[in-house]
Amino acid sequence: MRSWKQDLWSMVKLATPVVLAELGWMLQGIVDVIMVGRLGPIGIGAVALGNALYYAPSLFGIGLILGLDTMVSQAYGRKDYDACHRWLAQGVYIALLATPPLMLLVWSLGQMVGHFGVASALVEPTSHYVSTLVWGTLPLLLYAASRRYLQAVGQSRMVTITFVAANIVNWAGNWVLIYGHFGMPAMGVRGSALSTVLSRVMMAVMLLGFAWRYERRRGHPLFAHWAGPHWHQIRHLARIGLPAALQIILEIGAFGFSTVLAGKVSPIALAAHQIALNYAALAYMVPLGISAAASVAVGHAVGAGDPERARSDGWLAMILGVSFMAVVAVFFVALPRPLIALYTTDIAVLTEGARLLWLAAAFAVFDGVQTIGTGALRGLGLTRVPMLSNLFGYWAFGLPVGIALCFWKGWGVEGIWIGLTAALIVIASALFFYWRSRSAALVNGEFAAHPAPAESL
Repeated sequence: MRSWKQDLWSMVKLATPVVLAELGWMLQGIVDVIMVGRLGPIGIGAVALGNALYYAPSLFGIGLILGLDTMVSQAYGRKDYDACHRWLAQGVYIALLATPPLMLLVWSLGQMVGHFGVASALVEPTSHYVSTLVWGTLPLLLYAASRRYLQAVGQSRMVTITFVAANIVNWAGNWVLIYGHFGMPAMGVRGSALSTVLSRVMMAVMLLGFAWRYERRRGHPLFAHWAGPHWHQIRHLARIGLPAALQIILEIGAFGFSTVLAGKVSPIALAAHQIALNYAALAYMVPLGISAAASVAVGHAVGAGDPERARSDGWLAMILGVSFMAVVAVFFVALPRPLIALYTTDIAVLTEGARLLWLAAAFAVFDGVQTIGTGALRGLGLTRVPMLSNLFGYWAFGLPVGIALCFWKGWGVEGIWIGLTAALIVIASALFFYWRSRSAALVNGEFAAHPAPAESL
């Protein structure tokens, strides 16, 4: 019988590469902004705005494929490796189906940027950036499908290797294409977008290659019997993935809207908000990685017919994530001004930013609970309640509270952050008790985790 220390080490080994990959995802956008720095404020602004326009639609597309966490990990847990391959194939078909409408949406947003009230000098370069970046959508979704597959079969280290290589390629591509080295034309912001597209093509090819090599070595060739589209299975994946995709939109939309609200308060409030939010987002990458590990570990246990293990792995992941976020909260409380000072020396921003980091400390643990609870529940195939929790927690409760405190009570940007904190407390509480209820029912035989369609068995 495995000890809790062995289970903890397995969770850490599974989560660490995923955490590093999430950090690599953040770094890709940072590299783009840094590399266009010599183009001046217009170049920086165009890349930042273009990435902002692309961010939500692309994450929605990735969210549609999150059902692979459930189905591949459960199939792997019951040692049905052919089913793993079939589910990956259906994930690829979802990527192919989702790409055209997502590309059209993002391209349209790029064409309409002049109607968003941005400075006229930003309109053309932003439009050029987006119209090039959009061609990376299919590679991004193919990467996402391959990544979910590799994580679900316990090969998450390959994802980290791929992101390291992709960031190197993106950096080199930016240097060559933005400024015109090695005989290439200087393409400006369009060159930065093209570099990102090429790095995403490489990511998709590498991860599919890793998956092919891994399965060939195990004697289960990935492409030997590649499945055609099975609409029943595609709909099944979509039933899991669509609520997960909507949850992502609800969450990033809430924080994006809070940024708009902070901008209405004052430039100082907006600067402090953005700096504090950057720290919160950076810390969030760790529970996000643990969440993916929880989804896979719970799915493996469910597939293996071990509900006790599924429940214990979910709780173990939550303890791990909450412990990390508790340490983060201590840092935010103990060192708020030095952390803000890494961004600015402005006294007003330092003072306001320190207050916001204290509030970030207040919601850190709850953020960890809701993130990892979402992953553990996804391992059971349960994504609808997390989506509804985000809908209510942010949009029906937290943001209205924040608006009231900010503008009616005159508490400024701190009022907005109190609203976000209240939202995360509500969401975390709902998902904590829902996980406790569903995992207990699983152990007691009162609940069957999301079953696969009969055609896939």
